[in-house]
Amino acid sequence: MAKVVVVGAGAMGCLFAARLALGGQDVTVVDVSADRLDLIGREGIHLHDDAGHHVAKVRAAFAADVAGAVDLVILMTKGMHSAAAIGSVAHLDDGCCLVLTLQNGLGNVEAIADVFEKARILWGVTDFPADLEGPNAVASHGQGHIWLGGVNAAAHAHADAVVAWLNAGDLNAAADAKVQSAVWEKVAFNAALNALSTITGLPVGGLDCAEGRRIAEQVLDETIATAAALGITVDRARLKAKIDFALANHRTHKPSMLQDRLAGRPTEIESINGAIEKFAAQAGVEVPTTRLLADLVRMAEPRS
Repeated sequence: MAKVVVVGAGAMGCLFAARLALGGQDVTVVDVSADRLDLIGREGIHLHDDAGHHVAKVRAAFAADVAGAVDLVILMTKGMHSAAAIGSVAHLDDGCCLVLTLQNGLGNVEAIADVFEKARILWGVTDFPADLEGPNAVASHGQGHIWLGGVNAAAHAHADAVVAWLNAGDLNAAADAKVQSAVWEKVAFNAALNALSTITGLPVGGLDCAEGRRIAEQVLDETIATAAALGITVDRARLKAKIDFALANHRTHKPSMLQDRLAGRPTEIESINGAIEKFAAQAGVEVPTTRLLADLVRMAEPRS
């Protein structure tokens, strides 16, 4: 049994915490909301999936109150909160604790590496669906996958152990030594559709027009060029097929970035288009469309 701390009690955090607990791991959920932590601690996490209704008993605590040796920290906050979130659990760094991020975007690993050694950091992508149905209730219907790997060879040596813990909870994980390409492909996909949906206010199907496809493909090409300049291979044909599938089959879906905008919350633009823009500048690659979309989203961000 592994001792796991999940930082962030949003939809994905609750899903992973529930699945891990149901799979026999010792799970603590960390969040900043006292009310949510109290409810999760008293009632557990209610998970509705294709197999029915489950109640997962987990611990719930503020980060500062988590003590003792921990095998794995899973960072499940949005990208703009990564630095603060990982900083809040810095006291768990005992030289053995592993950290996994499956967050959207880029820059999360760099935030984690300010606290934990890269030799213990793993990253990856997941396509599990998750929707909050209440402060301690999450729905996940349909199958998902996780692909993960270490950020370097030393970290990757721990990938099989983490995969085993996740798969005990039916999280369909696999180790991938080339997971960096998968991360960049997901970033490219999100950069192509999420910002455009947020700016226009349209669900994914509304982007299925000549103009929407042209802009999306320009972002794909700019992201692929940036990745290539950094020595990272991204499969354009596979990405284009994913875009085509989303436009045809997820027509009513509102990306999380658009949902944040509609709710008046800050978006993850800096972790997605903004992050591509930064990496492109470092690599000497021009990304005018990606930058324009980022600037348009930034213009309507909530001002403190």
